Amino acid sequence: MKKIILSMLAIATLTLTSCSSSDDSPVVNPNEVAIDATNFKGTLESGKEATLDASKVYYLTGSFIVKDGAKLTIPAGTVIKATENTDGVVRYIAVSQGAQIFINGTATNPVVMTSAKATPAKSDWGGLVICGKAPINTSATVGGTASAEVSDLTYGGSNSADNSGIIKYLRIEYTGYAYSATKEFNGLSLFGVGSGTTLEYVQANHNGDDGIEFFGGAVNGKYLVSTDSDDDSIDFADGWAGTGEYWYIKNTAKAGIEGSNNGQNGAATPMTNATLKNISIVKGTLANSEHAIYLKEGAGKWNATNIHIDGAFTKGIKISSTDAPAIASVTAGTITFNPIQFANTAVDFINSEYTGSNTTYLTIGNNTGAGNGAAAPTWAANWTAGL
Repeated sequence: MKKIILSMLAIATLTLTSCSSSDDSPVVNPNEVAIDATNFKGTLESGKEATLDASKVYYLTGSFIVKDGAKLTIPAGTVIKATENTDGVVRYIAVSQGAQIFINGTATNPVVMTSAKATPAKSDWGGLVICGKAPINTSATVGGTASAEVSDLTYGGSNSADNSGIIKYLRIEYTGYAYSATKEFNGLSLFGVGSGTTLEYVQANHNGDDGIEFFGGAVNGKYLVSTDSDDDSIDFADGWAGTGEYWYIKNTAKAGIEGSNNGQNGAATPMTNATLKNISIVKGTLANSEHAIYLKEGAGKWNATNIHIDGAFTKGIKISSTDAPAIASVTAGTITFNPIQFANTAVDFINSEYTGSNTTYLTIGNNTGAGNGAAAPTWAANWTAGL
């Protein structure tokens, strides 16, 4: 009897040991793809996933395209450096419709995308491009699609809530490579990106073109910083229907904010419908030739509150006398700035170029803008540069 009991105990022990060994085995994701940090380029194919290693510096040596159904994760502290374009191949990262990117930076450990040059300069590389399935007004049909100005990827559709992932605590630098005068990268280009996408705490710095641009879509942008841009700081167009909240803009060659409806048809639908609040636009050393705010190409609908404009601007709001749709929107009360503040402006400053009958589309207030008026907001501490 003792022998039987001992035998049974031995079998049980072997069984438990076997189960424990199996449970401790690492789980391997068969869809995980390794990325070569020294030669970061190519495609992440549908169904595949890749997670970068924050302990490595990734050298972007060409384009990297995340395809439909693929996921790219970039952890806090990761640095990506675009190498010099000596081979005629533009360096940029693009996320296709149906793909997702997860940029998981933190306030003390942001993700940085920059130039690898010893002496970096504006336009050293392309930038980050996201393409989604949300509505645009540049398609031939409602709910239709178009081809992105850069990357040639398809964007647009009928899913306003489309989800392209999460972008938090990202700094993009020295972007804006130009194929031509009409085909240029921005720091961050958002083509038809949906409201299911999280876009928070992003800085575009030292930009050869626009810092951040929304091409239609419905994504909301919160805690955005755009500094030192050779075109506009933040631009939206083509039926963007989102909320911009807590934007800090400083030092731009053209407009602090440029908002349009459609470059070919100022009355196109779905119409740009922008809700803007808690924004500071600060004059720097660059010209601001299109002033603090530019209502352009129909402009769409704007509901702007707590806007602080500061510095030696000569005009606050630009609007062309020949842009009938934009003028009509202001007159009808679908474009409003209540309240807006103009501080420390030029001696010959005028609030707005609009001369129509609506005298209440803007009201003057004493505003904090992004948080501290002209000064850098506290929420921008640690993860930004050049403020």
